Amino acid sequence: MKKNRKTTENSKKSTSNSKHNIWKTLIIVMVFIVGLGIFSYPIITNIIYERAARRVNQDFDTAVTKIEDSVVKDKMDRAHAYNDYLSGIKNSETLKDPYTKEQMHAGVEEYAKMLEVNEQIGHIVIPKIPLNAPIYVGTSEKVLQKGIGHMEGTSLPVGGNYTHTVLTGHRGLPTAKLFTDLDKLEVGDKFYIKNIGGTIAYEIDQIKVVEPTELNDLSIVPGHDYCTLLTCTPYMINSHRLLVRGHRIDYVEAVMEKEITDSKTNNMYRNLFWGTLATLIALLLYILLKHLKTRKRLRAQANIEVVFSEKEKGID
Repeated sequence: MKKNRKTTENSKKSTSNSKHNIWKTLIIVMVFIVGLGIFSYPIITNIIYERAARRVNQDFDTAVTKIEDSVVKDKMDRAHAYNDYLSGIKNSETLKDPYTKEQMHAGVEEYAKMLEVNEQIGHIVIPKIPLNAPIYVGTSEKVLQKGIGHMEGTSLPVGGNYTHTVLTGHRGLPTAKLFTDLDKLEVGDKFYIKNIGGTIAYEIDQIKVVEPTELNDLSIVPGHDYCTLLTCTPYMINSHRLLVRGHRIDYVEAVMEKEITDSKTNNMYRNLFWGTLATLIALLLYILLKHLKTRKRLRAQANIEVVFSEKEKGID
């Protein structure tokens, strides 16, 4: 009787351990699936955004080719005239931080209508990040959720002497990277702005972190053609502003295309590395689960053998 009772207790203990191992395995699998989902969500959503942005930019470029040269010239002349008007103003006194509540709810202004095509005034290409995002008028939240905004009160992004255009973008959006990697840029890196008149190039010559109210670095500087990229920093804290300024340089299409190609190649190798790492982790998890399953089966088999052995001894 004692042997049978001991056998029953061993059987119950074996069943309890088996259930415990099953739950442990399920928890590991669930944690892995949740972690993989959290890790892959921003990557997937950014890929979706990049494809959508590519279509938007292609539509812009296609629409521009259908505009008559005389109309393009007229629009560009008006944009330059607007910039000439701004150059006579000490506009540092009129600039406002684009991330204040007042500015975030500002609507689309009339000042840039001459550059708009499908509500877009161009797109910015930053090969190193890489980024190719549409540029819209204003810095309202609606604008910054879908692309890069042109800061009201600064020169229009068409270039020219005595101009300083400011482009703003969010960091850390769940659906798009936009200016998330702006802090990876360095002095000497280049970026490009495409508008209805063509493509203009800038080379970064200054990177600064300032208080939201310190906007003197966004002012027009006589004799210079600047473009500053502005975003919040530090990442996810947003207490300051990151200013990445570039000065106008000659646009060479071959240089831009090479930079884009090199960036795509580096990005491909980077994605290949992370993809390989994810695959290895999944493989190791599979091996671990298989090992646990095998151990559970062998343990259960051993317990069964013990039970039968004890029963046989009891019979004898």
